[in-house]
Amino acid sequence: MHETHLREAIQLAMAGSARGNGGPFGAVVVRDGEVLGRGWNRVLVDQDPTAHAEVVAIRAACSALGDFHLAGAVIYASCEPCPMCLAAAYWARVERIYFGCQSQDAAAIGFADDFIRHELPLPADQRSLPLIPLLRDEALEVFRAWEANAQRRMY
Repeated sequence: MHETHLREAIQLAMAGSARGNGGPFGAVVVRDGEVLGRGWNRVLVDQDPTAHAEVVAIRAACSALGDFHLAGAVIYASCEPCPMCLAAAYWARVERIYFGCQSQDAAAIGFADDFIRHELPLPADQRSLPLIPLLRDEALEVFRAWEANAQRRMY
């Protein structure tokens, strides 16, 4: 069964990239044998750098369920998820991920996954993308208001 779902993700990757929607990546979200969401890379067609296959599939699955958590769900991805997609899977509370190609394979054809993977463990002041703290006290007011809101819902 795992192979069947991963093959679907690979087919989605092939079809989406052949249409010029984006890179050669596909993903399927499955829970209890039911496909909840499908996605392929749509970065080019949507002009959205976050429209990676896994994120698209997670969004579809969450929309289908009417819930932002995917506990018990599995992602089948044509390639090892990039750091953004991996973080999205953590936020969605996905149970596990099966993947085809590895991040080195994506890097070998020009995708920046490895660059980002090497940047993230660096201290903030050593990364190529500067992170500059500013207006913390004002920003903390928003946190205090949220924390005081009895209607807040954690995720």
